[in-house]
Amino acid sequence: MTPDPSAARAEPDRAARRARGAVSALFLTNGALYANVVPRLPEIKDALGLSDTLYGASIAAMPVGALISGLAAASLIRRVGSGRLAAIGSVLLAVAMLGIGLAPLPILFALALFTAGLLDSVTDVAQNAHGLRVQRRYGRSIINGFHALWSLGAVVGGLMSAGAIALGLPLGIHLAITGLIFALTAVVASRFALPGPEEESGETDAPRPSAAAPGRLTPRVAFIMAGLAVIAIAGTIVEEVGSSWATLYMRESLGAAAVLAPMGFIALIGSQFIGRLVGDRLVDRFGQRMVAVAGGLLVAVGMGSALAVPTIPGTLIGFAAAGFGVATLVPAAMHAADELPGLRPGSGLTVVTWLMRLGFLISPLVIGAISDATELRVSLLIVPVSGVLVVLLSGFLERRRGRG
Repeated sequence: MTPDPSAARAEPDRAARRARGAVSALFLTNGALYANVVPRLPEIKDALGLSDTLYGASIAAMPVGALISGLAAASLIRRVGSGRLAAIGSVLLAVAMLGIGLAPLPILFALALFTAGLLDSVTDVAQNAHGLRVQRRYGRSIINGFHALWSLGAVVGGLMSAGAIALGLPLGIHLAITGLIFALTAVVASRFALPGPEEESGETDAPRPSAAAPGRLTPRVAFIMAGLAVIAIAGTIVEEVGSSWATLYMRESLGAAAVLAPMGFIALIGSQFIGRLVGDRLVDRFGQRMVAVAGGLLVAVGMGSALAVPTIPGTLIGFAAAGFGVATLVPAAMHAADELPGLRPGSGLTVVTWLMRLGFLISPLVIGAISDATELRVSLLIVPVSGVLVVLLSGFLERRRGRG
């Protein structure tokens, strides 16, 4: 039997372990910042007098900003460094979140979301690029763990926001406090990021496929990239429904109390966190493809059942099932994109992440329009449909790796 190459790998050095902690803090910060705004979106919607269509269009301003800035991420990473760029973006993102909460007019609300999208897209690519650098030093899958910390940050942020609502804390004060906390976290984390250029000889145990022919994009690679992007879009649509519509659905369609309404979002993100905690072990054992198939089925059945029989307990279970089901999808697509042959470092990851943002752009517009024409429950059928799509496209993901 051929020895498992991973068995011969040395343990990660101190710098790699510290960098792993830094990336974890950046992911947690990124999840917590917007999650502090999410439970208060219905409050902002009411204060600005927005219809579901206008609200959806305003929410769509964030992915529009992300699409505009996203393709610049790879170049910025090579110039500034992924760790430093992620920290700078996190600090600026904290300021943008305060702008969302304080916007006195619908146009300024949309503009603040647009600015947040500009910053978040670059920050997201940068922290994932740095996380993948650290993963290559470890020689095993740890990327799902980073995304688990993002989900944990979102849970923490959602609970902080629910607590602020319960205490009657003004929105501006609430977001100023949380913004300061997480901006300082990002600044401290940047001190422990990996130094040097994005490609270091000591970071890999074997040559990366992308090193073979840098700069070449073949039709086959482009086709795979498109498939990975659709998988990531399906995952982000489910996340978008949780962040932008779950609280509204719980409150307006199911009649949940103001303090209970954010629990739909928290249930989705909380179960996503659990799924990402165990995701690396599941992927190492069963492969990305099998995990994605199981996750897609869980999304389709869980949320489909909740929408068919709408109750508060059933809906919470449905959101939880959807969150667990999509837990590994975005990390899997990002990892596969980063390993595509013939591309410069960060290019595959940047393009797939940019295309993924289309999901954030399309879903609020579609949901808002369908909701105004029918009802919000009908528009949320986009969630089980996304689960089915993942099952159909799972072949673009890697099977279980052989161990010899």
